[in-house]
Amino acid sequence: MPETELRIEIIALLLDADFKLRPDTNTWSHSDGRPFTRAEQATAFQATRAELEAMAALSTRNAAAVLEQDNAVEALTELVLSYFARHPEARMVMHVLPHMTEEDRAEYERLCAIAAPDGRRDLPYED
Repeated sequence: MPETELRIEIIALLLDADFKLRPDTNTWSHSDGRPFTRAEQATAFQATRAELEAMAALSTRNAAAVLEQDNAVEALTELVLSYFARHPEARMVMHVLPHMTEEDRAEYERLCAIAAPDGRRDLPYED
């Protein structure tokens, strides 16, 4: 196998890894807490430098995307709440949309695309 060929399954496994060694299994864990199997641990140890670098780059990009999404949710909330404050009779976002300026409506759409990239308007929230 050429050194530059990246094995996607190894990169995916590494992206899902919590690299703290578990004392009960002497393996790493998946991000959901499940321990790596011995086979998964052995596979992870076969990662090449190029695969580790690819995983690091993807991890950095994912972190940046999460930060961008969090910032968009915050800005979107501020934008919508400013219109609710001016229109207390409004009960839902769809009630304030007609009152938005063209500029704010464009910003609303831009922020929605970042905050809810799947197109859903069910934005992330914390309980």
